Amino acid sequence: MARSDGTPITIGLSAAIVGLQKETPLILTVREDDRADCKDMLPFGPYDPLRHRTFELGLRAFVKAQAGLHIGHVEQLYTFGDRGRHARPDDEGDHVVSVGYLALSRGAAPDDEESAIALQRSGASFQPWYIYFPWEDWRAGRPKMLDSYLLPILQQWAGKDDESRGKRLKLAFALDDLTWDDERVLDRYELLYEAGLIEEAAADRGDAVVDAASERIDFSCSGRAMRFDHRRILATAISRLRAKLKYRPLVFELMGPEFTLTDLQKTVEALAGRHLHKQNFRRLVETNALVEPTGTTSARTGGRPAQLFRFRKEVLLERAAPGLRV
Repeated sequence: MARSDGTPITIGLSAAIVGLQKETPLILTVREDDRADCKDMLPFGPYDPLRHRTFELGLRAFVKAQAGLHIGHVEQLYTFGDRGRHARPDDEGDHVVSVGYLALSRGAAPDDEESAIALQRSGASFQPWYIYFPWEDWRAGRPKMLDSYLLPILQQWAGKDDESRGKRLKLAFALDDLTWDDERVLDRYELLYEAGLIEEAAADRGDAVVDAASERIDFSCSGRAMRFDHRRILATAISRLRAKLKYRPLVFELMGPEFTLTDLQKTVEALAGRHLHKQNFRRLVETNALVEPTGTTSARTGGRPAQLFRFRKEVLLERAAPGLRV
């Protein structure tokens, strides 16, 4: 496919593949090589319309080939095609337009030995997603880097514009006693990018854009960088997943067939990035009739045996929005 000026355009597929292990939400990443300065990327591949009838079939095929993983729930996020997202002004290669996807993988391991070998050869690995967005994890309280570093610079940056920056900052970062909205992951990332507090912004624009000569930008406070615009795609995926947990039972795509209510709560907390009140959470689960007891217990906690539950699939037929609006 080419534009009128002859510049070729390639359609790519990028996948934010979410797994979970030991109460840690994970994202599958790949690298071009083993160099220390090589940035993480989301798995991606070209769309071949001669081999794959749909984008989703193409996505599943290259994920299986690259990482040996079976993915469950898959949904399209957004089309990412900004100028410069892959190429530089003097590049003559194809302009890459990526169709981003959110995919869920139960566990964080390949399906079999052959798949495990494919994963190892590909250089792919699961990484905790909070290393890319450390300000999003509130399970142990308000992240310190917000008040000690990020917010002071953001407020200084916002004050040099009209009211629009200040309003966006107030909503995204819950200033002036607003409640933190866990779904605004992309909004927060975009503000940090615009203010030059994200390493990718410096790479894209040639320098940081905070116009304060005395300000030293410390990218270690703003998470691990990714290649191209892959961290923006990941922010979009986390925002979407956190929102859909509230009206779709997607959390069970990441659970085993049997689990305790504590397991379920810890999983929701890990994905939402915040601590939940135990009794309120259990009341919500019971009210929504999302689970049913298996009649067995688990003693792996070391204390009193905990009752095991499973997802009650009939809930999908009973109402339109069977989620966990916590």
